[in-house]
Amino acid sequence: MTVKISSIGLKGLEGYRVQVQVHVTEGKDSMVIVGLPDTSVKESKERVLSSMQSLGCDVSEQKIVVNLSPSEQKKNGPFFDLAMGIGILKERGELKGNIPEESVFIGALALDGTVEKVEGMLPAIIAAKTLGFKRVYLPYDPLIPLEMLKGLECVVVQHIHEVVQHLSGNSFLPFHNPKETIDLVSERFEHPKDFLDIIGHKQAKHAFEIAAAGEHNLLMNGPPGCGKSMFAETFPSILPPLTQEAQLEVLSLYKLAKEKIISLKTPPYRNPHHSSSSISIIGGGTFPKPGEISLAHRGVLFLDEMAEFPKKTLDMLRQPLEAGKVTISRAQSTVTYPSSFILIAAMNPCPSGFLGSNTRYCTCNDKQIQSYKNRISGPIIDRMDILLFLQPVNLDQPSERISSETNRMRVEKARKRQYDRYQAQVTNAKISFEKLSKVSPLKESQLRMIRHVSSKQQWSNRVQIKIIRLARTISDLDGSQGITDESIWKAIALRCEHHSKEIVKAAKK
Repeated sequence: MTVKISSIGLKGLEGYRVQVQVHVTEGKDSMVIVGLPDTSVKESKERVLSSMQSLGCDVSEQKIVVNLSPSEQKKNGPFFDLAMGIGILKERGELKGNIPEESVFIGALALDGTVEKVEGMLPAIIAAKTLGFKRVYLPYDPLIPLEMLKGLECVVVQHIHEVVQHLSGNSFLPFHNPKETIDLVSERFEHPKDFLDIIGHKQAKHAFEIAAAGEHNLLMNGPPGCGKSMFAETFPSILPPLTQEAQLEVLSLYKLAKEKIISLKTPPYRNPHHSSSSISIIGGGTFPKPGEISLAHRGVLFLDEMAEFPKKTLDMLRQPLEAGKVTISRAQSTVTYPSSFILIAAMNPCPSGFLGSNTRYCTCNDKQIQSYKNRISGPIIDRMDILLFLQPVNLDQPSERISSETNRMRVEKARKRQYDRYQAQVTNAKISFEKLSKVSPLKESQLRMIRHVSSKQQWSNRVQIKIIRLARTISDLDGSQGITDESIWKAIALRCEHHSKEIVKAAKK
């Protein structure tokens, strides 16, 4: 007779069901694990056999064969130790109770039978819930918010003997002190910077509000000291808090990358240096790990001095910016990580930094300026929704000062309009263009206006679609049901940098 028990395997952040099949027969002492196990899975043999001896289960003169199905999928990590141990106990008659089909077992075994946590346990638990399992047996981990996993019974165990007792009908398990659990769903993290601290830049503030409302990418261009870095660092303060689903996704990625997370409710903010390698930004390695673009999932990726990043690294952003995920192929495995983020980038207009400045004189020649701009390819510029040119402002300049909290409330209202319109938690920048066109059709006069300006500016189809997406977000902020002509003019202006006024005038004619 063969015992079949369910566990979960991971392929990146995606989990899949692994059926652990255990068969025990008389023969020479041996335990064989098949089904494309890696080294960490093969070593389960010694851990599991030692655990059986600690429980008094005699496996001498027994041949144990364990098959991990599906056989064509490479297995990695000690996720399956607990399932193997329970399977052997069932086969040897040490476990009298039935093993429900809707139960799944996750955890590594110590030599004395203690059930230990494993790396990637949270995404495995989420996958178990997605796959339809009703109960999961797992070790205690204070960093996993079990209270957020509604609809899934989580049976926390410390020893394999506790699992046997529970399956045999003893529902009482040792109590785990909730005080040991880290509160990951505490109050929203208070940002140290506020839009009240930014003097002037009325147009730029509105552009960042639009970017936050629709999750649009934004590129800042301007001389040193004009406020590019301050805008980027303040931007997360106007983003809405993460939903529960997004919190679990972000926490799973950070646990896989072994990175510390500051606040679970606050959208992540990543700011890699321009000397960072492409692997650290995109993700990878022998056993692929999440990179900066995945750690910025559901949040912000800020590339300061964008033109200083290697051109090859910037071009690697093309697929993630379009698809919202990144696929990394290596000899060991191919994994896919989510990477849906808002890209905020900043660069100088030229090598000296003072081209177009109203305070300093630029000493660069035309060849140097063009060479500097060519460091960022056309396809990357095409994927930026908003282009801003900033100028330094005087500290004594009178300006309208609006707090981040006020901006965030407007952004949240605009986001709610989008969620209601699309019947899903998706924004204008991320929704498919087919769905956007269906629920927010343009008038023929509006289409003609966009085509007219695009022809003069030689804009690609992608840029024209981004204009429509921007216009939809601007209309949402204004509370308009449809896309207005005024919102289209504003969207065109946001795409044309400091030449916007002339372009808009031409469009209105």
